[in-house]
Amino acid sequence: MSTHETDVNTISPELPAMFDGMKLAAVATVLYIIVRCLNLKSPTAPPDLTYQDTPLNRFLLKSCPQLTKEYIPPLLWGKSGHLQTALYGKLGRVSSPHPKGIRKYLPMQDGATATFDLFEPLGDHRTGDDITMVICPGIGNHSEKQYIRTFVDHAQNDGYRCAVLNHLGALPNMELTSPRMFTYGCTWEFGAMVGYIKRAYPQTQLIVIGFSLGGNIVCKYLGENRVNQERVLCCVSVCQGYCALRAQETFLQWDQFRRFYNFLMADNMKKIILSHRHSLFGSSFKMMDANLSRLYTATSLMQIDDNIMRKFHGHSSLKEYYEKESCVHYIHNVNVPLLLVNAADDPLVHDSLLSVPRTLAAKKPNVIFALTLHGGHLGFFEGAVLFPQPLTWMDKVIVGYANAMCQWEKQKPPCQSGEMSESACEGAKA
Repeated sequence: MSTHETDVNTISPELPAMFDGMKLAAVATVLYIIVRCLNLKSPTAPPDLTYQDTPLNRFLLKSCPQLTKEYIPPLLWGKSGHLQTALYGKLGRVSSPHPKGIRKYLPMQDGATATFDLFEPLGDHRTGDDITMVICPGIGNHSEKQYIRTFVDHAQNDGYRCAVLNHLGALPNMELTSPRMFTYGCTWEFGAMVGYIKRAYPQTQLIVIGFSLGGNIVCKYLGENRVNQERVLCCVSVCQGYCALRAQETFLQWDQFRRFYNFLMADNMKKIILSHRHSLFGSSFKMMDANLSRLYTATSLMQIDDNIMRKFHGHSSLKEYYEKESCVHYIHNVNVPLLLVNAADDPLVHDSLLSVPRTLAAKKPNVIFALTLHGGHLGFFEGAVLFPQPLTWMDKVIVGYANAMCQWEKQKPPCQSGEMSESACEGAKA
């Protein structure tokens, strides 16, 4: 046998072993990336709660188990805030119902036309009272979005009337009637809807709900004037950022891919603005061309806000616009019970922004701040392994908190009017 043949026979048995080792290393690397990206090693836990120890808060936490029990997302992907957010953004919800409502049109003083959809309850409320949920959706959203439809159907089945604001300019087939569309913190349309509900249903009590940007609007609305809190039982805000001035800095960072999300949201805002270009910019081609040129080159929400949005209300600078339209300057005036919900893995809301609700809940007895470990931005899907359930943790916790507040109002002891000591109150509640 030649030397060449001996060398081949000696080396060849080692090659399969080497390739097997490379395959194992590749598989291990892929599995490591999957585990890291899907956050599979992250534990499940109850929400982290910040609140003052008061009779009302103890009653709410006892009566709304979603706030004290583990939130368990789908095992394979639910611990990734990005996938929770992406599934919400792309699909909204799974198996969304189609609640039937009536669209209402409200003329505004500046010529704009506010619209909202009204959904009557599908049964009596458990307390026998007339309760209306007034709902403000997220940025560029309206009553036809799947997450709104899912929530409305759930609330209707629990005996709540629902009024859902359609953000000015958000409905695809609704023309603007003035050169103005929704902005980050304008409360005019929401206030008009609440006013209509109060006049049309003089016996109803209100539960105020805001999602994302809508959370900023409803908290700002309640804090702008004490009159706005009349007949309001409570307020729930989910996944808002509280302070736009602080948030804009984090939106330019690549951490948690916020810069990418910023680009996607800016692109969506461009589409909404362009669909109303003639109503917003008038018939002057020179003015339209100037505005559209700035719009086409914008790659972030901040650039769109600076070049287009702030001008709808005459703000002289982007800083002034964000300061005037953020609820952080008004939320301390809200005295009705207030539940603030955020997720720690929300890729849109940086952890530094959560000092606002955490500090507020530590200082004010009417506030509970609930921070879930998972949930992403308006995701909060629940499920066993792969497929999410139609109802999310978010849907359940809002209705659960609302039910607890209605029950408290129905049977609250005289001590809440200052007629009994706290010890006597505890005895009455027991």
